[in-house]
Amino acid sequence: MTWRGSTTVRDRIFACLPYLLPLVEGVVFGRYLFAQFPPLRVILIPLSPAIAIYRGLPFAGLIIFFALFMLVVRNEKISHFIRFNTMQAILLDIVLILSSLLVRVLSPVPGFNFAIVTLVNTIFIGLMAAVVYSVVQSLMGRYAEIPAISDAVYMQVR
Repeated sequence: MTWRGSTTVRDRIFACLPYLLPLVEGVVFGRYLFAQFPPLRVILIPLSPAIAIYRGLPFAGLIIFFALFMLVVRNEKISHFIRFNTMQAILLDIVLILSSLLVRVLSPVPGFNFAIVTLVNTIFIGLMAAVVYSVVQSLMGRYAEIPAISDAVYMQVR
């Protein structure tokens, strides 16, 4: 849906870039799938430079998170389409942070190993689906509607 006006090719490309944040942070959730299905590691090849930079800088996630929020989402001079997608990527990242806390809480519980592996795999597959869907929609110039997350984004981005 492009209800805020038409989008240029430049806007579409810039709207896709913030999805690198949840994608790079979510790679750790794929560890069990990558161990079970080694050919899936092909996904990591294009992300390697971003992962190296992200892991090489201390507090990179926090810095990128606040930079995107303060410099992009709150900047009304940037098109609504870019700000919407940036905020949606930030909210996906927040969901990942909360999910990692849940996994850490459940990890010490004995007998929950199978449940944790299933949970981590589900989080990774859901994240991949959300990011791929959002990037494809952004490249087509449409707003990616993810239930609950997009509603929260619309409340934040005016």
